[in-house]
Amino acid sequence: MTGAVLLAGCAGGGAVTVPDTKPSSSASAAPSRDSFTVVATGDVLIHPKLTEQAEADGNGVIDYRPLLAGVKPLVSGADLGICHLETPLAPAGGPYSGYPSFNAPPEIVDALKDTGYDTCSTASNHTLDRGQSGVTRTLNKLDAVGVKHTGSARSAQEAGTPLILDVRGVRVAQLSFAFGFNGIERPAGKPWLANQIDAGDILAAARAAKRAGAEVVIASLHWGVEYQHELTGEQEELAEELTAAPEIDLIIGHHAHVVQPFEKVNGKWVAFGLGNQVARHDEPRGSTEEGTAARFRFTRADGHWTVDQAEYLPSLIDLGPPLRLRDLTTSPVTPRGTRALADTDRVVLSRGAGEQGLTRPGR
Repeated sequence: MTGAVLLAGCAGGGAVTVPDTKPSSSASAAPSRDSFTVVATGDVLIHPKLTEQAEADGNGVIDYRPLLAGVKPLVSGADLGICHLETPLAPAGGPYSGYPSFNAPPEIVDALKDTGYDTCSTASNHTLDRGQSGVTRTLNKLDAVGVKHTGSARSAQEAGTPLILDVRGVRVAQLSFAFGFNGIERPAGKPWLANQIDAGDILAAARAAKRAGAEVVIASLHWGVEYQHELTGEQEELAEELTAAPEIDLIIGHHAHVVQPFEKVNGKWVAFGLGNQVARHDEPRGSTEEGTAARFRFTRADGHWTVDQAEYLPSLIDLGPPLRLRDLTTSPVTPRGTRALADTDRVVLSRGAGEQGLTRPGR
């Protein structure tokens, strides 16, 4: 952003560290501080039909946990679980709304915590749907359940504090930026309210995180064109510029609501778009129900952290009834699941990621 450096933030001054309470995943057999795993997933987009399902599952009380249960082993098994909370949260009891101006039930955050997420990116084109009060409610709720966050902020101080998590003794920073806010302007004098994509600002945030002690920096970017698998020139150019910098170690993309390719750029992995993690569009397209998780194992060698194992794990929003999120690497094979696997394979691998070392469990 012009005139301000917006750093991925968490409340309080100085670098924030979070004790790691998760068990090591099966992919992390090496001793602490030698390796760790990251699982990142796609858009958490709370449409009204998801809330209707959550009310049915909770017998009148909103409970999204059954909806997300299919991916809980995957997420909770990682050393670091990263979600993308695209929608602002309403007050407890509502009123709730969906597209075009979201106001989601805060109970979704309880379910994200139960699923095993440690941190959520919050910079999206819907971050400002409910103004500053929506940002404040969202971050307050994340704080209340113990899920860290980055991408939006309640103050300039918070925005200027890098989010650094302790992951098996390794200091890992997360950044979050979005291309814009659907025409909503950030309030005058409050550019820190939500992070807007600018290559210089992202790199400045990454450098600040490294100065604060981060050993690995992960950038979550809300970019691309909705419902389009193909990358835009802007995505390609930004990925090239950011990965060329030593401060950025991994890029995770969101926004398109469909899966986009993975690719190594300048020797670093870019998951351009993970699709929807959970959503229920009024007019499902098939592709909008197909998503993927990204799992990366970082290993330290010669004092440097690099990804030595990269995987994608396709998922499917089963429209039911009941609505359920399925991990297609563990769910029973169905015709719809088989088609979703083929669709996701084709898109994710379309820029040569398979030859670069990306794998899918069971493929």
